[in-house]
Amino acid sequence: MAQPDTKKIFFENLSGAGKSIAVLTSGGDAQGMNAAVRAVVRMGLYVGAKVYFIHEGYQGMVDGGEHIKEATWESVSSMLQVGGTVIGSARCKEFRTHEGRLKAAHNLVQYGITNLCVIGGDGSLTGANLFREEWSGLLLELVGQGLIEDEAVQKYSALHIVGMVGSIDNDFCGTDMTIGTDSALHRIIEVVDAIMTTAQSHQRTFVLEVMGRHCGYLALVSALACGADWVLIPEMPPEDGWEDKMCQKLSANRAGMKRLNIIIVAEGAIDHSNKLITTDYIKDLVVKCLGFDTRVTILGHVQRGGTPSAFDRILASRMGVEAVFALLETTANTPACVVSLCGNQSVRLPLMECVQMTQEVQKAMDEKRFEEAVKLRGRSFENNLKTYKLLAHRKPETELPISNFNVAVLNVGAPAAGMNAAVRSAVRVGISEGHKMFAVSDGFEGLSKGQIREIKWADVGGWTGQGGSLLGTKRTLPAKHIDKIAEQMRKNNINALLIIGGFEAFLSLLELLTARGKYDEFCVPMVMVPATVSNNVPGSDLSIGADTALNAITTTCDRIKQSASGTKRRVFIIETMGGYCGYLASVGGLAAGADAAYIYEEPFDIRDLQANVEHLTEKMKTSIQRGLVLRNENSNENYTTDFIYQLYSEEGKGVFDCRKNVLGHMQQGGAPSPFDRNFGTKISAKAMQWITKKLVETFRQGRVFANTEDTCCLLGMRRRALVFQPVVQLKGDTDFVHRIPKEQWWLKLRPLMKILAKYKTSYDVSDCSQLEHIVRNRPKESDASVAM
Repeated sequence: MAQPDTKKIFFENLSGAGKSIAVLTSGGDAQGMNAAVRAVVRMGLYVGAKVYFIHEGYQGMVDGGEHIKEATWESVSSMLQVGGTVIGSARCKEFRTHEGRLKAAHNLVQYGITNLCVIGGDGSLTGANLFREEWSGLLLELVGQGLIEDEAVQKYSALHIVGMVGSIDNDFCGTDMTIGTDSALHRIIEVVDAIMTTAQSHQRTFVLEVMGRHCGYLALVSALACGADWVLIPEMPPEDGWEDKMCQKLSANRAGMKRLNIIIVAEGAIDHSNKLITTDYIKDLVVKCLGFDTRVTILGHVQRGGTPSAFDRILASRMGVEAVFALLETTANTPACVVSLCGNQSVRLPLMECVQMTQEVQKAMDEKRFEEAVKLRGRSFENNLKTYKLLAHRKPETELPISNFNVAVLNVGAPAAGMNAAVRSAVRVGISEGHKMFAVSDGFEGLSKGQIREIKWADVGGWTGQGGSLLGTKRTLPAKHIDKIAEQMRKNNINALLIIGGFEAFLSLLELLTARGKYDEFCVPMVMVPATVSNNVPGSDLSIGADTALNAITTTCDRIKQSASGTKRRVFIIETMGGYCGYLASVGGLAAGADAAYIYEEPFDIRDLQANVEHLTEKMKTSIQRGLVLRNENSNENYTTDFIYQLYSEEGKGVFDCRKNVLGHMQQGGAPSPFDRNFGTKISAKAMQWITKKLVETFRQGRVFANTEDTCCLLGMRRRALVFQPVVQLKGDTDFVHRIPKEQWWLKLRPLMKILAKYKTSYDVSDCSQLEHIVRNRPKESDASVAM
């Protein structure tokens, strides 16, 4: 008889009965805060705890009264897509005083609140930790003043704190990404993309200032995502004489037929003398030295506003749930923790370790230890900086290594946003490594026809923000034209292949690996980078293009739901792409606040459909006016979108009406999201560096000969790491009939979506994090940097 899995713990064992949790947002607002508040409230209520809003941050805690209100399930409805924070945020000088914290403690005790979930920056979290340390002393003072009874000191003896970092600056050490950063990048890139069209028309130079205080993350990543000519950040002040170098670079780009220049400046950018570098100074410099028509744009608070991105909604929802679990598991001796993101994993870290390291960054910058400051920011930041330097600044021909290797890059499968960013990165890194780069048009079909040409550094300028595939892509597999492909490989002396694509790219590598036995031309290093909106490639948690598709789904669902505002109760049935992979439907459902998502991986029958209809009917009878149901296109051959629409229409008569919408190829189109641009850029750069390493290792007696399994790999994101995996080892992990991996990490998010939609279900917490310690220097191979 099989033994039960003792590692699997379900949250029913973590009861919140008798506990009170309060949630507050403090400091500057950030998109996604509302999603975090919603997740804390609903998960808290789900486990049986009382949950309270503290309006206006610490000011509301000090003032008490109407600022502290009990939350209900319905009170967080329709807030997922709203930017900012609906419970308000305020900076509170009084809370910084002992008297202010005494008032706050009195107000919390009146409501029996001993669990605080604080969403804010390092200042807000530091204040929360001080409050926690003083808690027992504050209660004794309140007893002494006759404001509370002696029993209250015993009953409310410990205050438990869990933090979530809500800040667009991404300046908090210990997490790859803070809530709001991705949305701020969306705002910046939207503006830059718009500015580039007008700049090109008039051959102008634009100097853009972005937010970030003393952190250059937004400036650096937006420069990487739009291919800016120059970027200035506080962590890495430019060397003396930078003005001349910048002007030379701008002039050289114009001479290379480029009609515009983009310079991005972080608001805290400084030179080596700690003197502020302003946008006006740069504008005057460019006009004086080059005579270029130059304009300044300061983005300002537009970066804080607007609807949160799909990434921020999912991140905030996951963090909110993790925060509730952390509060349920905490003891009197547990230090205050912060819920962070490492790669693709939620982690819990001691709050003060993260705060102290964040303060060390500023201290290092003040003392002009800039290289140390970059390292303290984390390996993700460090890699972003290295990648930007590699791609933006071309070395002189005399400084390039001479490798005499020819590397071909091609796209295979359906187009995905971010493919062009990956190609640009591969081409420029390859050239920097001394290789001659070749671009193949129309995938393996094009290669068989000889559609291959050398591609230069300038040829890929401006590709980062382009959607689709500029090289052209087809689903044709190589086996069909294997002889002709081998001939073209021989004719062009191709020494390595980089394939960017989806499941067809994976199948192609397997076919080429098999063909090595017959054709020596395929005994070369070959690597694929996953790029497909379906996110169905084995060996990788994420694929280039999936984030852009998720944002398209989320934005469309927001608009569809809004179309029903002011009308009677309505349910929308939405069909998403993905083949047999339910990633888009499930994760899109979580980001859009769906009531149900039907997928192939989780079989359903008529009883499940009926239960969903009844559940929606119950909700509609209370205060919920709109319902959202997502269906993956191949979730079930009989229960089609039309069938589900007709079933819901019939069973919901008298309570709600139905509408259906098939999103179709709009999920594949559009400009790539900042995440996909950056992910594509960095993963492709890493793939090219692997190719260089393998070329050196396999070069023997005047030729490249690579016939081992580890020279035919897939580079994928696995939890916290980017990993090269031999494709032959992934065969056992793959369902080839349905073109999906046998195990998919995101299936663990489905119960979360159901719980937030008020379904009774089990949530496996075996994958939830335990308290870890902050790691100052992660090993290179464990650097995921997936969250930009």
